[in-house]
Amino acid sequence: MTTPLTITSDQRPDGTTVLTAVGEIDMSNTQRLAAALDGAPGPVVLDLSAVEYLDSAGLSVLFLHAGRLELIANPLLTPVLTISGLADLTTHH
Repeated sequence: MTTPLTITSDQRPDGTTVLTAVGEIDMSNTQRLAAALDGAPGPVVLDLSAVEYLDSAGLSVLFLHAGRLELIANPLLTPVLTISGLADLTTHH
C-alpha cells in the first residue's frame, strides 16, 4: 500500500521551482518525489513543512539532489536532516 503523498509545483518570480510536499515520504512513494525533483530544472525549493515522516528511502532521493535544494522543513524532520548530514549539504529553514 502506498503512503499518501501529494506534491505540487509552483514557480517563484525569479523562475525557481517550488515543490510542496504534503503527507509522509517513505519507500512506497519515493518514486513520486524523485520524478518531481527530476522534472524540476535548476535550483529547487522543497517545502517539507507539511511532511511528518521521512525515511531513509526519502533521504536517498534528497541526497541525489542536495546540491540544488533549499529545504523548508517541519521541525519534526530537523533531527533526521541533521543526523543524516543532509542539513550540512543544503540550505534549510
